[in-house]
Amino acid sequence: MKTKKSLLVLLSMIFALSLFLVACGGEDTATDTQDESSTPSDNNDGDTTEEATPGEPQYGGDLVLGTSGEPVIFNANYHQDSASADITDLVFAGLMQSNENLEVVPNMAVDQPEISEDGLEWTYTLREGILFHDGEEVTAEDVVFTYEIFLHEDYTGPRAGSFTALEKVEALNDYEIKFTLNEPDARFATLMSYGILPYHILGDIPIADLEDYREFNIENPIGSGPFVFESWTPGQNIKLTAFEDYFDGRPYVDTVTFRIASDANALVLLLETGDIDHMIAPTTELATIETYDHVNLSNVLALRYDYIGWNLDRPLFEDVRVRQALTMAIDRQEIVETVMEGNAEVAHAPVSPLSWAYNDNVPTFDYDPEGAVALLEEAGWTPGDDGILQKDGERLSFTILSNSGNVVRRDIGIITQQYLGQIGVEVKAEQMEWGAFLDQINPPNFDFDAIVMAWGLALDPDPSAIWHSKEIENGLNRSAYRNDRVDEIADANTKILDQAERAAALAEVWEILAEEQPYTYLFYPEQFVAMSKDVHGFTHHPRVDMYKVHEWWLDR
Repeated sequence: MKTKKSLLVLLSMIFALSLFLVACGGEDTATDTQDESSTPSDNNDGDTTEEATPGEPQYGGDLVLGTSGEPVIFNANYHQDSASADITDLVFAGLMQSNENLEVVPNMAVDQPEISEDGLEWTYTLREGILFHDGEEVTAEDVVFTYEIFLHEDYTGPRAGSFTALEKVEALNDYEIKFTLNEPDARFATLMSYGILPYHILGDIPIADLEDYREFNIENPIGSGPFVFESWTPGQNIKLTAFEDYFDGRPYVDTVTFRIASDANALVLLLETGDIDHMIAPTTELATIETYDHVNLSNVLALRYDYIGWNLDRPLFEDVRVRQALTMAIDRQEIVETVMEGNAEVAHAPVSPLSWAYNDNVPTFDYDPEGAVALLEEAGWTPGDDGILQKDGERLSFTILSNSGNVVRRDIGIITQQYLGQIGVEVKAEQMEWGAFLDQINPPNFDFDAIVMAWGLALDPDPSAIWHSKEIENGLNRSAYRNDRVDEIADANTKILDQAERAAALAEVWEILAEEQPYTYLFYPEQFVAMSKDVHGFTHHPRVDMYKVHEWWLDR
């Protein structure tokens, strides 16, 4: 009881600080994500307070989207964050895309692919007459170029592991592309949403230099999506204009402006005054937003989970008993009820309830501070003179990092600091600017003890990208997790074409990851979107924030 009372006191203090920060800045809705092409499936329509759409769609106007996430790079072959993905989803287009039911459907492709009987040849037909923003036609050559980047020995991005089954890509003619696999790959259909890159612009750039090619990736990205990149003023805004010749029809709005603010508190003020039309609303701000007569709220179970990630290359976290104890010392249900205001479900494994591969029969480490202390004592950690646990002269003390401006993650860091402090673990909760944060925690730096983050999950539940040991050096396995059995199943699972059989194999992976706790899995959240009632045509996607923005329109 004492713990919950102290937590409520702490939350009251955090709330008071948040009120102060409204005047000075501080929530980033950007989450560390994989691209859509590496995501689960099931129908989730979500709830919305939006009223009946009046009249017919109208052309014109500037759609202003609020964000506190500063992008890093405008190239989906390389980016690892959703702030960048929000832009590339509007500027570029892929062969396929996922709809709001998480089904893979044609986008630039005419139809579903033709697949050979042995599953090794996938042939896609490109729509004719699709144009890049500079007026050049998109052809099979551009598709081949985009996907050959992943196969090149000099590719420096994080997704080479997703294409191990891809033997070659070839243009059969101007509009037909054949992908040849060296073995069947159950996830291959979900890898076809990467934005197609223009060969006529990038073809002469060495692949080793492509990630750092600022002229395209930062200053002037050119795609074939619904909006044309105009400008990026860091810390202020990103401006896009409607592409008149977009293959799926000119967008209704003339321009899209991403208004960059310091945090969610600042964004809520902009929403209140009508200076922005749209924002991802953190649960901490829902009560305030619900008082705005000019705003609608929409919510859906997001295809993601939030977590605390432990750096297993740090000696403090090598012992599985330590990681299990840290999870047991944190009351995640209380975090769901207070920080998330009940709009989430406690997570026990890194797989979404939206996925056909979801397994809830996994080991769980519920809140049990006494059990946590006993487990740490078993691992050799005993109180020192200052009350902090120590072992062989080393104190159980570390820093937990998150991205600045993200109020929810800030609160989780502070609350974790208090919970762990009660069992003799010293924690410092710190925040960093988004770009610097990603640079510090990603390869080659890996400079962190623990992080509060979220994974926007992929359409396919293959665990390789995040959990295979081969992804430590240059991939997304930043916790440096190593398990031979997980590697073995990860290598084999995509070769299993029967979904039930594959789900059974993956169930073992989720059980191992739940048992070994390389992350403390926090919760599966509901995502809330706040929009001006002037905005119509919105469809809430559980994974893609900028879904079909070309269909949104303004009634003003």
